[in-house]
Amino acid sequence: MRVADYEQQLTGSVDDFVAYLDHAIRRSSATAQLEGTADHRLGDARQVVRVYERYSAFGGNRVSLNISVLAVGEQMTVSAIASGGSQAVLFKINTVGEDSFLGKAVQAIQGYRSDAGQGSQ
Repeated sequence: MRVADYEQQLTGSVDDFVAYLDHAIRRSSATAQLEGTADHRLGDARQVVRVYERYSAFGGNRVSLNISVLAVGEQMTVSAIASGGSQAVLFKINTVGEDSFLGKAVQAIQGYRSDAGQGSQ
């Protein structure tokens, strides 16, 4: 099974990162919107989840993007997973919408890294 996903480790403020990401994702598409959020703390760890959705003109349907951030102090690991977009019943045949939405998330994450002056981790 093919999955459109991306993972990255970052250093910084989880609140600043999530605010930056939210702005970048919403700005990336006229139809992108925040669909759901979660924010949990357990000891020193914090988990932040954002789910976005947008219309994919290529596929004529909606695609979703899930961003999960696990942070301990200023160390963060980010997972981005896009889904939807295929109209097939048994297997995916059109993943252009997923790939495009994930690409916007990757650009945003890499933009945050660049803006923060972070090197590769």
